[in-house]
Amino acid sequence: MTIDPGDFRRVLGHFPTGVTVVTGAGEDGPAGMAIGSFASVSLDPPLVMFCPGKDSGTWHAIRETGSFCANILGDDQKDVCGIFAMPSDDRFAGIDWTTDATGSPVLPGCVGHIDCDIHAILDGGDHDIVIGLVRSLAVTGGQGPLLFFQGGYGRFEGL
Repeated sequence: MTIDPGDFRRVLGHFPTGVTVVTGAGEDGPAGMAIGSFASVSLDPPLVMFCPGKDSGTWHAIRETGSFCANILGDDQKDVCGIFAMPSDDRFAGIDWTTDATGSPVLPGCVGHIDCDIHAILDGGDHDIVIGLVRSLAVTGGQGPLLFFQGGYGRFEGL
């Protein structure tokens, strides 16, 4: 059975996802990329996952560090998403970031962050499935999450 890639994208585009920026502190400086494929995996042990493209140079830089931080973007951070979604020589220009347990960049103004050691990397076709063992996490903002849905960004309207 063959699935048309356009149909695959269109149908899965009807599933809203939260937006994170996954960061790492490499030897050549900080690295980060926008990711919509972030999820929890396990409570015991505390595990999360994300799925970067195998050919991503940013992913290769983060992988080398052995750790990462998933920064949960707020609904007021569409511009930050744009910075980390587009190719750039220095995505961190003008961003005053801090660190937590792993030394990976924690971005300001986010809803929260999850700081992890890389626990496992699995084959996921043209992507890797990265499992992270949570070392530290925090809710740091009071805004709602940035959501991606049908090719655009939006916000969650509370219950």
